[in-house]
Amino acid sequence: MANRYRGTLYIGVTADLEARIHAHRSGRGSAFCRRYRCSRLVHAEEFPTIDEAIGAEKAMKKWRRAWKIEAIERNNPDWRDLWDLMQV
Repeated sequence: MANRYRGTLYIGVTADLEARIHAHRSGRGSAFCRRYRCSRLVHAEEFPTIDEAIGAEKAMKKWRRAWKIEAIERNNPDWRDLWDLMQV
C-alpha cells in the first residue's frame, strides 16, 4: 500500500484482501497506515500458503526502498490504485 506516487510504502499480509483494504481505508487498519494515510493498493501477490506469504513479506520488508519501487513499477508503472481497478 502507498499514500501516493513513490510515497510512503506499507507491506502487509492478509488472507482477505477486500476486508484488509476496507479496514485501512476506514481507519481501522494498522496505525502506520492511519498515520501516513496509506490507502492505495499499488502491488499485490498471491501465494499458495500463508507461510509462504509471511516469508515473502518478511523478505520484502528487508529490501531497499529502490527494490520495492522497482517491484511495484514492473507491473504498475503509474502507481494506480489496483483495488479501484479490480472493482470495475
